[in-house]
Amino acid sequence: MTTPALLPLSGRRVPTLAPGASSFPYHRATLRLSEKFILLLILSAFVTLCFGAFFFLPDNSKHKRFDLGLEHMLIPHIDSSKEGRLPGGPVIHGQGLHDEHRHREEEESLRSKIRADHERVLEEAKEKLRKSREQLRAEIQTEKDKVAEQLKVKDGGGKALPAVPMPKLVGIKDGDPGDPDVKEKRDKIREMMKHAWDGYRQYGWGHNELKPLSKKGHSTNIFGNSQMGATIVDALDTLYIMGLHKEFKEGQEWIEQNLNFSVNAEVSVFEVNIRFIGGLLAAYYLSGQEVFKVKAVQLAEKLLPAFNTPTGIPWAMVNLKSGVGRNWGWASAGSSILAEFGTLHMEFVHLSYLTGNPAYYQKVIHIRKLLAKMDRPNGLYPNYLNPRTGRWGQHHTSVGGLGDSFYEYLLKAWLMSDKTDTEARKTYDDAIEAIERHLIRKSSGGLTFIGEWKNGHLERKMGHLTCFAGGMFALGADGSPNDKAGHYLQLGAEIAHTCHESYDRTVLKLGPEAFKFDSGLEAVAVRQNEKYYILRPEVIETYWYMWRFTHDPKYRQWGWEAAKAINKYCRVNGGFSGIKDVYSSSPTYDDVQQSFFLAETLKYLYLLFSSDDLLPLDNWVFNTEAHPLPVLHLGNITLPGSNTAQ
Repeated sequence: MTTPALLPLSGRRVPTLAPGASSFPYHRATLRLSEKFILLLILSAFVTLCFGAFFFLPDNSKHKRFDLGLEHMLIPHIDSSKEGRLPGGPVIHGQGLHDEHRHREEEESLRSKIRADHERVLEEAKEKLRKSREQLRAEIQTEKDKVAEQLKVKDGGGKALPAVPMPKLVGIKDGDPGDPDVKEKRDKIREMMKHAWDGYRQYGWGHNELKPLSKKGHSTNIFGNSQMGATIVDALDTLYIMGLHKEFKEGQEWIEQNLNFSVNAEVSVFEVNIRFIGGLLAAYYLSGQEVFKVKAVQLAEKLLPAFNTPTGIPWAMVNLKSGVGRNWGWASAGSSILAEFGTLHMEFVHLSYLTGNPAYYQKVIHIRKLLAKMDRPNGLYPNYLNPRTGRWGQHHTSVGGLGDSFYEYLLKAWLMSDKTDTEARKTYDDAIEAIERHLIRKSSGGLTFIGEWKNGHLERKMGHLTCFAGGMFALGADGSPNDKAGHYLQLGAEIAHTCHESYDRTVLKLGPEAFKFDSGLEAVAVRQNEKYYILRPEVIETYWYMWRFTHDPKYRQWGWEAAKAINKYCRVNGGFSGIKDVYSSSPTYDDVQQSFFLAETLKYLYLLFSSDDLLPLDNWVFNTEAHPLPVLHLGNITLPGSNTAQ
């Protein structure tokens, strides 16, 4: 991530370079017989329609009558038995002349329709022939899946979601901190949320995000060309826990009336999963409103075709209408990205629980099983994996962008299963041990940082995204092997301190996108394209986790410093904007209010100044977009398709 075009856009993110043309290598392996047969049927249908159109098209040069005795079928509103036309006979004069003229107009209209249909069919045939084998396979598989779903509905399945017991929901309201000073700070955070929402409501409603200075809608390539109200879905649970019920109702009504996934849009599977499915599921659990569950399941079905790859590792992007998937053009020779395909488990397990459909659970468990069989250089997981070959791409390992939330979800899979998914916990512990051995270092000034491993070399640079790891280490401390709980809580505190320093060493007291630890520089950005702040939540997220586990007052103090800086420098009339240079005393804006600002940054700040009984960590696990999902006490629940409770 060395240029702004490659920069990730939300909490635990991967780069979102506008996708280039994806090239698919030629495969010698032939299509299976069933796929050949279906493909042959498709092409045969096009050819038949083409020749049929030629056959019925009249010869314009001779103006022949279209008189095959089939008018009552081809043009239903013509009744050949009525006056003006005798069956098989000549036209009657008088009224007949008028009818003759009318017939000719109708025939000309029919000829035009046939020509248009003919041209459309030819274009569709050409489009099919231009597609690669990979795309054709994906389309065929999507059609198969649609047929299977239709048969399920016909047989009585799929009509309604099954009734399942609601997990134990604790602490979804209030959280009054008691202390008047802390309550005043919490009220200020709520006011900031209302300002961000009101700006979006007034100027960007229905768009994915907001340009608060331009006062208009905004979107990025992770959402394709769709307007799916990403900010609405992302903000719902924050509105709910803050008690902003009027605003929550506004969002619910928009979703009921406007949220539609049958759009011709190519979207990021990862981003749509964590923002939309995670947001809808959290809104359902918090409010009990069925519409959110139904919409989450509808969207999840649209993501499943992304898994139609030779390995089962999903594509980065999928077209919601066609089901065709592909990867980012820049991602190591067409590889899928660790943080993307590794950040599905929480949401997909809940989908299987709520629907009774084992497919979601099976797909994420398959990914885990595949990774377990692979060799890992130095015990580290590279950020790139080719979904066709099942081989690692470039050997680059990061706990920041491209890798981060893969590790987070291993830990959270264990927590969400009520600590019964011991396989996930063991995989997490092994990964963290390798990370500590190869990536975590202390600077000459005594700051603990997490570098990046690139082809055998440690780059002494840490990204803002990596700052989430302090909270992850604290969250995973309890249950660590070899009595290392204290060690990992201390490691979390050291990472929190380093990330606070990255904020404190700027003019605006807001942290840069990335910062170095070499050549005498520590926790400071060097390149101009690393000096910006886009309303990111990761540092505040770590403050909140450290507060919950230690109650050290400095974490609330640091969080309040960040909140004041955001309100002072990022607040504009239409909402909140990112800053291009946090080291400049005259900052300029990027004019984007990210949806994750409402989903994560403001939520973590609000929780930081709330009591611990609001969304307690024994009962809730936050996805990587800060959407809370309840712990599933799987000791008494067997997920569909599994032999045991995970």
